[in-house]
Amino acid sequence: KYAENMYYFSELALTLNAPESGTAPTDSRRRPDQRLMENGRWDEANAEKQRLEEKQRISRKRREAEAARATEDGTPYDPYQPLWFERKKDPVTQELAHVYKGGYWESKEKQDWTLCPDIF
Repeated sequence: KYAENMYYFSELALTLNAPESGTAPTDSRRRPDQRLMENGRWDEANAEKQRLEEKQRISRKRREAEAARATEDGTPYDPYQPLWFERKKDPVTQELAHVYKGGYWESKEKQDWTLCPDIF
């Protein structure tokens, strides 16, 4: 209702970030900084965004250190792999693309998110 008064966004655009129950804990609609911003709590949103970015930096540094240690030791290192997608060459364009490999809908049906990392 009154979508045209909200920065000229369509009703669809205004509802794209609406929370949905039963989604993965990694779903971007669960971003706490975004929720705070949408509720007009700008200072808290900025602080939360900083916290999330620092958490991401720490995680990246840990992965880099693990990769360096594995290289030094000569042991195999499996870099981060997306849970529900894999990179494959598109047969038409020959470009690498992320292709759904399954698992998300099954996890959602069971509400079993044990494989999801704690990103927030």
